[in-house]
Amino acid sequence: MGKELYPMCAKCPKRICEPYTPIDAEPPPLEEAPAFCPMRLNPDVINKAVVEYERHDVRELARFASLQEAECYEWVPTGVGDNLGLRTKFPRVEETMQFARKMGYHKLGIAFCIGLENEARILDKMLENHGFQVVSVCCKVGRIDKERIGLKREETIVGKRGYMYHESMCSPIPQAEILNSEQVDLAIVLGLCVGHDTLFIKYCRVPITVLAVKDRVFGHNPLAAIYLSSSPYYSRLMTS
Repeated sequence: MGKELYPMCAKCPKRICEPYTPIDAEPPPLEEAPAFCPMRLNPDVINKAVVEYERHDVRELARFASLQEAECYEWVPTGVGDNLGLRTKFPRVEETMQFARKMGYHKLGIAFCIGLENEARILDKMLENHGFQVVSVCCKVGRIDKERIGLKREETIVGKRGYMYHESMCSPIPQAEILNSEQVDLAIVLGLCVGHDTLFIKYCRVPITVLAVKDRVFGHNPLAAIYLSSSPYYSRLMTS
């Protein structure tokens, strides 16, 4: 039996989907792509998906997203002859506000982790200062005991230490449903835990963007572990 083929873009040695092709040049032929390229394996899936861009609402969202992407860069003199260099312009929080304005969004929702309540307070004020109406919901909304989902007291954070406390679970489903019921234009995820963010995305029925994800070790910058994976400190992440 031959080796099973499935999309493996992360392993691609020859990317024929590079973003920039000269106008007067032919793009690389599909045959040059590796056998696991989804453009070879899943053309029907791609073609069916691309049809979605013909829907007006989807087309506008995609158009403004691409416009936002382009506006985040600028060409500036490098000081070497007539050469120009590409420079970035906006942090993600500013991008989020710019994109919301492009889409005509006014009512924004923040689904945040209680561990980032100070960041949520700053973000709330920042968005309001820029004219947005803000609905914010903390992950502990509902004050639902963790035992309700089958955790034993000793499996909770403080229970591991032997402390006898009721410990509220993170509750992303009520977070999502509250933002749904408030009919926010855009939900902003701020620091929800792994798995809790999965449930929030599963149940949230309004457009979503992520401002920050939880990483307790690296100050909510999870890519730091990727960058350090070749160092002695986190090389363990590359072995089973």
